Amino acid sequence: MAVTSTDPREPVLSGATVVVIGGSAGIGLETARLARAESAEVILTGRNADRLAQAAADLGAQRSAAFDATDPAALERFFQDLPGPVDHVMVTAGRPYYGLLADMDVEQARRSFDEHMWLPINVARLATGRVRPGGTLIFMGGTGARRPHPGLTVAAMGTAALPAMTANLARELAPIRVNLIAAGFVDTPLSAQLLGDDLDRRRERLRATLPIGRVVGPADVAALAVHLMVNTALTGATYDIDGGQQLLPG
Repeated sequence: MAVTSTDPREPVLSGATVVVIGGSAGIGLETARLARAESAEVILTGRNADRLAQAAADLGAQRSAAFDATDPAALERFFQDLPGPVDHVMVTAGRPYYGLLADMDVEQARRSFDEHMWLPINVARLATGRVRPGGTLIFMGGTGARRPHPGLTVAAMGTAALPAMTANLARELAPIRVNLIAAGFVDTPLSAQLLGDDLDRRRERLRATLPIGRVVGPADVAALAVHLMVNTALTGATYDIDGGQQLLPG
């Protein structure tokens, strides 16, 4: 007769410390929630102090820090003030910029570039000596701007550059591992802000057309992020998560 084990699964992040930059909402918050469920200590950052405090209290975070992560001096102070070495750093701060050249808000476009390009570089620069060997840096990118379309010029720069940056950082920072998650549409509060009244239509269209038959949510991305943390064979690569959206006709 077959014997079925009843031993509970061991948490995969027991004893680890996970930093989530942009951890007060959406993908960052969901990743922190899953890390806590896997017995990690979490440290959260975000720009909105009230929302961050609520998230930290809800999760029982080890600590939190409210600041603008695109401010290099503030980011450096945060890393200097960490109580000790950490195991994983995930960067989800920032929002994409969409807009035609004729209508471009240059300041918003520049901020988006700073969030998606300079922030990962600065995090990588500060990680040495603070992230344990074999730990991870995980950055967030996207898949939507891989197909040329008016209004995607700024977003396309990050879409094209982040995979190459990730691969180079993985070589330079080894044995720290560096990976990139490239997401399609994810049903988050940020998506709701960007789409407004079109949100429900987008959801319905994706449910009807995506091969997975549903919309990708923050928990899907969080599960991938935690896998990247614990699978020590993974570094220097880009992992798409879009429910098969790229397989659809343009």
